[in-house]
Amino acid sequence: MENRNLWRQFSEEQTPFYLYDLNVLRNVLSEATKWSNRFGYKLHYAMKANANPELLQIINDFGLGADCVSGNEVLHAIDMGFGSENIVFAGVGKTDQEIRLALNAGIFAFNVESCQELEVINELAGEMKKTARVALRVNPDVNPYTHEYISTGQSRNKFGIPYAELEDTLAKLKGHSNLEFIGLHFHIGSQITQMGVFRELCERVNIIQDEVERMGFDIPHLNMGGGLGIDYDNEKIEMPDFRGYFSVFNETLNKRPGQTIHFEPGRSIVAACGTLITKVLYVKENPADAYVIVDAGMTELIRPALYQSYHPIVNLNGANSQRFYAVAGPICESSDFFTKKILLPRVERGNLLAIKQVGAYGEVMSSRYNLRSAVKRFHVDIETLINEDQLIAGIAAN
Repeated sequence: MENRNLWRQFSEEQTPFYLYDLNVLRNVLSEATKWSNRFGYKLHYAMKANANPELLQIINDFGLGADCVSGNEVLHAIDMGFGSENIVFAGVGKTDQEIRLALNAGIFAFNVESCQELEVINELAGEMKKTARVALRVNPDVNPYTHEYISTGQSRNKFGIPYAELEDTLAKLKGHSNLEFIGLHFHIGSQITQMGVFRELCERVNIIQDEVERMGFDIPHLNMGGGLGIDYDNEKIEMPDFRGYFSVFNETLNKRPGQTIHFEPGRSIVAACGTLITKVLYVKENPADAYVIVDAGMTELIRPALYQSYHPIVNLNGANSQRFYAVAGPICESSDFFTKKILLPRVERGNLLAIKQVGAYGEVMSSRYNLRSAVKRFHVDIETLINEDQLIAGIAAN
């Protein structure tokens, strides 16, 4: 059901703005934790997808840890109540300052991406008289069949330790007295919708685990990353396939006795709860084309311009007659489009459009380019939906 009356409650607010449905977030978290708990898996939310405090509080309440890719994300996770023992720190370019910060915080583990990074962490930990827990992020050279910009586990990507260098890296690790090896980490990409990709990853990891154990290492922890995609094409929001996703790993991965399997979901957790509300400024119609110019742009939602991604768009005020439109923003860039062709009820100046499934990599990637104002956000927590005309909701604005 489209909660259009809910969105109309905000019709007098200055657009554009993000609107988050916290009940949708809870529903997704309930499904994700139901299936991860069934198989005994540990989840760490990928904070880069959305770091809003209101969302993080709920995610923390569901018992997830935090997957961080910067020192500031580590600090933010701790400030939001995530226990340092549940924080993992990944990223191909950790600075000395960030490493020291994480060592002081006593995080669960560094996901290490190069042999030189191991040396730096060992040196800094020695200076601080600490022992750093490390997992080696291995690049397994698996094609995720996703957009090139969000592929991270192929040999041509910058992330992780190349599989061919793993033996030498492990040999050097033995000489670092300030490091504790706790396991392996993998992450092959984002927005992956083919379950066969995860099955192939498991098969590669099975081989790698055997080889690491032959070198004399136990692997108490195995972090399989994230990457589960969602259906951006469907205007009706569907629950991510957590059952199918976790079942693939349960069926294919050779889990060792006592081993803990970790995952780092981000998009699949928060995408569905976010909507970007924007107002139509102008409609430029001619017999061949029709352009809708809205007051949100790539500064508020960069995914369509950066990844050529698609988000469902709903006209909250449109008449019954329909036609195809291109929906573009006001930014002085030719790439500032949300879509080049979408069928919508006839659009008029002043209509409100809802761009859906933008809770992940939306607001968090917004910018002030063109000296734009920072985008606002609102949160709604729907407790009871009686019908479309009677809505009981608690509304909190930031």
